[in-house]
Amino acid sequence: MKFSENWLRSHVPTQASRDELAAMLTAIGLEVEEVVALGDELANVVVARIVDCVRHPEADRLQICQVDAGQGQSLQIVCGAPNARAGLVAPLALVGANVGGIAIKAAKLRGVESNGMLCSAKELGIDADASGLLELPDDAPIGAPVADYLGLPDASIEIKLTPNRADCFGVRGIAYDVAAACASAVVAFDATPMPALTDSTLAVELDAGAKVPRFAGRVIEGVNASVATPVWMAERLRRSGVRPISFLVDVTQYVMLELGQPMHAFDRDLLEGPIVVRHARDGETTKLLDGRMVSLSEDFLVVSDSSQGGPGGRAVALGGIMGGFDTRVTDATRNVFLEAAHWIPSAIIGRGRKLGLHTDAGHRFERGVDPQLPVQAIEVATRLIVELAGGSPGPVIEAVLPEHLPKPVAIELRRARIARVLGIEIADADIERILRALGMQVVATADGWNVTAPSRRFDIAIEEDLIEELARIHGYDRIPTTLPGGATRIAAPSEGQIDAATVRRQLAARDYLETVNYAFVESALLQLWGADEGAVPLANPLSAELGVMRTRLLPGLVSALQRNVARQAGRVRLFELGNVFASKDQGLGAGDRANAPEETLRLAATACGEAHAEQWGEPSRKVDFHDLKGDLDSLAAAAGAVLEYRPSQLPFAHPGRSADIYRGGQRIGWIGQLHPRLARALDLDGDVFAFEADLGPLLARAVPRAAELSRFPSVRRDLAFVVADDVPWAAIAATVRAAAGPLLRDLLLFDRYVGQGVESGQKSLAIGLILQDNSRTLTDRDVETVVSEAVAAIGREHGARIRG
Repeated sequence: MKFSENWLRSHVPTQASRDELAAMLTAIGLEVEEVVALGDELANVVVARIVDCVRHPEADRLQICQVDAGQGQSLQIVCGAPNARAGLVAPLALVGANVGGIAIKAAKLRGVESNGMLCSAKELGIDADASGLLELPDDAPIGAPVADYLGLPDASIEIKLTPNRADCFGVRGIAYDVAAACASAVVAFDATPMPALTDSTLAVELDAGAKVPRFAGRVIEGVNASVATPVWMAERLRRSGVRPISFLVDVTQYVMLELGQPMHAFDRDLLEGPIVVRHARDGETTKLLDGRMVSLSEDFLVVSDSSQGGPGGRAVALGGIMGGFDTRVTDATRNVFLEAAHWIPSAIIGRGRKLGLHTDAGHRFERGVDPQLPVQAIEVATRLIVELAGGSPGPVIEAVLPEHLPKPVAIELRRARIARVLGIEIADADIERILRALGMQVVATADGWNVTAPSRRFDIAIEEDLIEELARIHGYDRIPTTLPGGATRIAAPSEGQIDAATVRRQLAARDYLETVNYAFVESALLQLWGADEGAVPLANPLSAELGVMRTRLLPGLVSALQRNVARQAGRVRLFELGNVFASKDQGLGAGDRANAPEETLRLAATACGEAHAEQWGEPSRKVDFHDLKGDLDSLAAAAGAVLEYRPSQLPFAHPGRSADIYRGGQRIGWIGQLHPRLARALDLDGDVFAFEADLGPLLARAVPRAAELSRFPSVRRDLAFVVADDVPWAAIAATVRAAAGPLLRDLLLFDRYVGQGVESGQKSLAIGLILQDNSRTLTDRDVETVVSEAVAAIGREHGARIRG
C-alpha cells in the first residue's frame, strides 16, 4: 500500500516528523518499505506562464521564452524542453533557487541571457518524468509558490501489509493505527448523505447469495465528465502509485485509496435495468476494461444488465475484479451509475490469477473489505462528482441480504489475562484509550472490558487478538524479555538416523552452499524436466509462476545455480534439504503410495565449473560424475551404508553419465549429468552434475554394536579380467560379493584399462579380494575356493575371462 504522507496527516493530526512517523508505522506492524521525499526544497519556484516563444538563433533545440511569473514584467528564459510553447503554465525556478542540487543563476546560453529555469517534474523531485516541462492547469495562480499549489513538501510512503490487515488498504484505516500509536484522534470524516435531486434509479437483484450480501448504486445525471481532475486529487493519486486517467475514473480510485472500498463507474446510458449480480455461465465471455476478452466459468461472479435476453443477460463487469469495456465511462458520458459492493474473500480469491489479472480491487476483496463501506463510498464519490463536475444525483439503491452479513460480537477482555499473556500490567486508562483510538466500542466490566471491534477489523475475533493490539500499540519494546518458566522435555536423538545438521555440516565442509527455494514452482519448469507427473496444483497460487508444488528439488536448485552462473560465478556448488510433494509415486522412494498428496524429505546437490577452487597445488580440471559420487558416498558412509549405482533412463539425465541410486535393493534417488538438451534450455553452457535422493533411506543406520576384531590375518588375492565395456562395475561387484560369501571382508577396484592388448569394446578390470575369518587362519585351499567361485560367477553372469 502506497500513500501520500500529507494525505495521511489530513486524517490524523500528529507532530511526529517524517522519520518518526515511518519508524512508528514499522513499530506497530505496518512495515515501511520505502519513503520517497517529494519537493523538499522548492523555495523560489513559482507558477509561471509562457507568454511567447521564439527559436534560439544559434541552437535549433533551444527556444527563447518570455515568461510571466507574476512580477509585473516578463522574464526571459532560454528553454530546451520539447513541449515549451506559448500559453503553457509550468513551474519556474527563479534566480536564487536551488533545484535538484543546482543553484539557479542568471546566465547566457549561446549568447542569450536567461534569468531562471523552467522545470520538469523530475527536476522538482516530484516524479521520474523528465520528457518535458511539468504542465500545470491553465487556472493555476501565476506567481504562487509551486510548493503551496501542489501541496508540497510531501512524501510517498509504501508499507508492506500482512494478509490480516486488509483494513489498512485505505488511508483512513492507517490513520486509526497512527492515532492509537501517537495518542491522537482520527479527524471526523464527512460522509453526509447527498440529497436526491431526481427519481432516476436502477433496480438491483442479488442472485449470488452469501457471496455478495450487499450492493449499493446510484445514478447521477448531467455530469460533465470531461472536466480535468483537480490538481490536489491527481497529486494524491500519483503519490499513491496511481496514474490519473480521467475525472470519473480518478474519483473512484481516490475513494478506494481513502476508504479502502473499491468502486466502479458505469455509463448509465449503456445499461438496461435491472442490474443482476449472479454467477457467470460456463463459457460466458465478456470484454474487460483493458480490452481483453475473457471466457468465464461458473465460479466467477459478474454484474449483468438486461440488454441481452432479459434480466442478467449480459455481463457488464467481472465481480470484484474489473469493470467491462462496453459500459465504461468516457469524456462523453453524461449520466453515471456508481457501484460499490461487498464481495466476500472466498468468492474472489484466485479468480483474477486464473485470467492472469492482478487488480487493486481484487487485491482488496481477496483480503476482505468492510461490509459497511459501500453506501458510505457512494456518498463520498457522489459529493466529489457533484461539487467538481456538476450533476443531479438520484437516490442510493441498496440491495442487502442481512442474514449473510457479519454481526458484531462483543469480546470479553480480562485484565488478568492481559497480564498473564504479556507479562506486564497496562494501566486501565491506557487500555481504553488504545482500543477506542482503534475505533472499538469499549464497555467496562468488573474483570475488564467487553470490546466490540469495528466491522473493518476482520482479524479481531478472540481475546488474544485484542491483547495483540494492546502489545502492538503499547510497544513491543516496552515488554521485557524474560525466559519462559516451567519444565522442558528434551528428546534424545535417534541412533538409527543421521540428523540433518550432520548432513549440512558435511556438505558445507565439502565446499557446498545451502540454498532455500520455494516449495512451489512453475508448471512449465517441471514439464521441461519431465517431472510434472503427479504435480499438486495450488488452489490459490501467489502467481502464475508459482502454480504447483515441486515434485523434485533439482528444478529449483539448478535454477539457483543458473542464476549464479549468469552472474559470472564460474564455480558453483549448491545443496538443499526440503520436502517434495506428489499425488502418486514418483519413483524415487519405495513401495506403493496412496494417490493423496504426500510429502517426502529429500536431499539434492548440484555442481558445475572447476572441481577445486583456484590453487597451485593440483592441475585444473572440471567437476565430474565421480566428484559428486564421492560426496554422496561420504554421506552414506556416515550411516554405514554402501550405495549401488545402476544406469538411469530419466528424461532429464545424460544417457551415458547418470545412474539411479540404490540402497539395499531400494531405489532412493538419482545422480549424474544433466541432459545437454535440458542444459541448453536452461541456458547453461558447461556440464552440470547433480544428485537427489530420499533423505530417510539414505541416512538410516543400524544401531552400533560392539564386535570383536579378528585375531587372524587377512589374505589378499588380486584378479585381472576382461569384460564387455558396457557391463557396469556395480553389477560385477554384486556378483563377486554373492559368490565369495562370508569370508569376503572387502572388495577393491584398483585399475581399469582399455587399449593395446584389449579388444575393442572390452575393458580390463583389476580387483582385490580381502578375505578373513574370525575363528581361524585361512588355508590356501580356502582362498582358492573363494577365488574360483568368484571367477566362475563373473564368467557365467557377465561373460568375463581372466586376462592373460
